[in-house]
Amino acid sequence: MGANGSGTIVSAEGIEQKLVDIRRHLHQYPELSHEEFETTAYIRRRLEEEEIRIATQFDLKTGLIAEVGGLHGGPVIALRADIDALPIQEETGLPYASKTPGNMHACGHDFHTAAILGAAFLLKEKEHELLGTIRFVFQPAEEKAAGARKVLQSGALDGVRAIYGMHNKPDLPVGTIGIRSGPLMAAADGFLVELEGIGSHAAVPEASVDPIVAAAQLVTALQSIVSRNVSPLESAVISVTRLNSGTAWNVIPETAVLDGTVRTFDEKVRNRVVERFGEVVNGVAAAYGTKASLRWIQGPPPVNNDGELADAARRTAERLGISVVTPKPSPAGEDFAFYQKQIPGFFAFMGTSGPKEWHHPAFDIDERALPISASFFAELAIAELERFATEP
Repeated sequence: MGANGSGTIVSAEGIEQKLVDIRRHLHQYPELSHEEFETTAYIRRRLEEEEIRIATQFDLKTGLIAEVGGLHGGPVIALRADIDALPIQEETGLPYASKTPGNMHACGHDFHTAAILGAAFLLKEKEHELLGTIRFVFQPAEEKAAGARKVLQSGALDGVRAIYGMHNKPDLPVGTIGIRSGPLMAAADGFLVELEGIGSHAAVPEASVDPIVAAAQLVTALQSIVSRNVSPLESAVISVTRLNSGTAWNVIPETAVLDGTVRTFDEKVRNRVVERFGEVVNGVAAAYGTKASLRWIQGPPPVNNDGELADAARRTAERLGISVVTPKPSPAGEDFAFYQKQIPGFFAFMGTSGPKEWHHPAFDIDERALPISASFFAELAIAELERFATEP
């Protein structure tokens, strides 16, 4: 029996082409983080066509909040979709490829948006039966890890019992959903280290304090943090992705700059890595006579799924005949995690049978996943409202 008490299952089969059309429109007109003005306007039009109310009390520069239900009071839950694109030149060759040179929906946020719009359309049809309110969060700037914090600052999650979201997963087949309790995606932090030495002619290195030698040692020393300060049963990654120094072949420069990223799945591990990172930077710098400055760029915390919400999602997927798998945690970051620091949250991996991974110029999704995703989130919302409305 379906969660809405009628024995029926919510199905998006009848609106599949509508969702495909929405996704392809969004795909053709990608907008970067904080620039999603036309995307926001398009989402608003599609919602208003279905007479879905826009929650204008929540002030967002880009992105928007909409609502369905609440006709009989009851709890409030939220469904979230991110809407921004990436500065990548598309190489898919699709007839609906990006019309904006240098911009592309290479992470599938067009898919997320179309699917959650589909859930909104389905839930609007059942509005009079809903035991509470579903708030739809069309969030900007996920790629900059800034949009979730803007939504929280707007008050859009005040009084919300739980929030649900997803990311497409190219390596999972269509018809499959990845559901995991606990850590699913990593905390994604960044760093920038500047080492200051004394420059000189390269032929007289004794007159210098060479920041390049210090930087080379630092790249190696930083790896000892993971190998000697993180348990083999836990996980962390430190990657130095840029090292810049010098302007000429015969000059020892005054400075060297390194930056990169740190990924962790546990807050205790994260804090330990941050602590040791500073100690290693300062120790190596002192050993080589340089001065170090460290800027830590704190990104989103780990995506950490609430166990009860994950169980509810699993029940919904099984009811709809969606194959449930337990996915490996991803070292990628997601600012959905900021919501989970405030209220219970659940984040799924939706199978999309993609040819390439996220952020690849030939990234694409199998559009057959659109109605599956829309139906899943609509059915899950109905079930969760019923659960929250009837629990003691």
